Amino acid sequence: MTHPVLENARKHPARDAAMRSITAVEECDREAWLANWHPEGVLEDPVGPSPMDPQGNGHHGIDAITAFYDNIIATMKVRFCIRQSFACGNECANVGTITTSGGDAVARTELMMVYRVDDHGKVLSLRAFWEFEDTVANTF
Repeated sequence: MTHPVLENARKHPARDAAMRSITAVEECDREAWLANWHPEGVLEDPVGPSPMDPQGNGHHGIDAITAFYDNIIATMKVRFCIRQSFACGNECANVGTITTSGGDAVARTELMMVYRVDDHGKVLSLRAFWEFEDTVANTF
């Protein structure tokens, strides 16, 4: 898929990492998604407690991030629609909608994703802000 907001935006290392992440997820490319991460990265999706992270501490390190991919991302088809992107410092915040489908269910999630990268463009953290209850209510 194309992502005009990201593709047409000013080049920025965190925005580039976000684009690599989004493309890998949409293409079901596990290895590309994992290669985008710093080995000690932290994934919070969503931020705080949820069924995917009951304690709300995030997924720390490449092993936990790999498990998140295998147990969550790989179980569904995911499409991103990014409406806005703001990059500064070593971070990028993207605002948009993610549509997920699996089995007979389709869900739309409104969210903001904040990527922070190191000096080599590897993702140090991804914090996704969205409300689990709203996603459940928007599942059909």
